[in-house]
Amino acid sequence: MTATGSATASTYGARDHARAQAGTVVTTMPVLPASGWPSPPDGVAPTDLVWAETVAGGNYTHLRVARGTHLRLTDVEGSACAHLALHNATQPWERLNVADTTKVAWQAYLGAGALLLSDQGRVLASVVEDTSGRHDAFCGTSTRASNTARYGDGAPQGPSPAGRELLVLAAAKNGLLPRDLPTTLSFFQGVEVGPDGGLTFTGSAGPGTSVTLRAELPLVVLVANVPHPVDPRPQYTSTPLEVVAWRGAATAPDDPLWSATPEGERAFLNTAAHAAMLGLDGGTQA
Repeated sequence: MTATGSATASTYGARDHARAQAGTVVTTMPVLPASGWPSPPDGVAPTDLVWAETVAGGNYTHLRVARGTHLRLTDVEGSACAHLALHNATQPWERLNVADTTKVAWQAYLGAGALLLSDQGRVLASVVEDTSGRHDAFCGTSTRASNTARYGDGAPQGPSPAGRELLVLAAAKNGLLPRDLPTTLSFFQGVEVGPDGGLTFTGSAGPGTSVTLRAELPLVVLVANVPHPVDPRPQYTSTPLEVVAWRGAATAPDDPLWSATPEGERAFLNTAAHAAMLGLDGGTQA
C-alpha cells in the first residue's frame, strides 16, 4: 500500500487528507464563490462572476446560466478543444441546431457576430468576442468507437475519453438523455473544407486565445474538453480550458448585431417574443 493509501485507509485519515487539499488548485471543480477567481475579465467586477472553473483535458463541465450571461472560454495552453452543446433551460427539448446556425448565416466558419441558433429558429447564444478564429461546425465531437479505434479506449473513465461519452454524463446531471444531445460545435481547433470537400485540420491559434458567448435565453451549457476528432496528433492531446461566466444583458434591438442581417434579425425577434412570454428581463419585442 502506498503512503497515500495508508493515510486514507480509515475514515478519519481520508477526511484529513481531503481537508488538506483546501487552497490547492483542483482542475475539475469550480471556484466557489466565483468572485474568488484571480483574474476576472477586463471591466467585470468580481461580484458579477457567477461561474469560474478550469476544466482539465479529457474532462467536462456543465452549468445553467440566465439570459444575458456572458461565458468566456479560454484555451490556456493551446491544445484545448471545447465541444459545446446548448439547450433552452426553460424547455430543454429546444437545443442547438448546427445546420441552421451555418445555414442562416450563409457560412460555416464561426467568429465574432455568429449566432448559435436553436431548432426553433431562436438565438440561443451569440459570439461577442473571438481571439482564436480556429473553430469547427462540421465534424462534431469524438465517439467511444472512434476513440477506441484510435487511442485504444473511449470510455469516460478511461485514459482517452470521447467527447460524446462525457457529454452524456453532463446531460444526465441536467435531466437530459443521450437522445437529447445535439450535434456540437468545437472551439479552438479549426477545420477548413477544400474545393473537393476534403477537410483540412488547421489546429489551434495558440495559447491564451478566448471566445466569449452571450446567452440570449436561459441555457443549459454542456462542454467537453477533448481532442478534436480529426486532430492528426497520434497521442491523446488535451490541455486545460478556462470557463468563466458573469452577469450581463441579452442583445437589445439597438445593438448592431440585432439587425446585422435580415435572417439574424428575424431570429432575434423570435427570441425576444419567447423571452417576453416567459416574463424574462429584457424580453421585450422590438
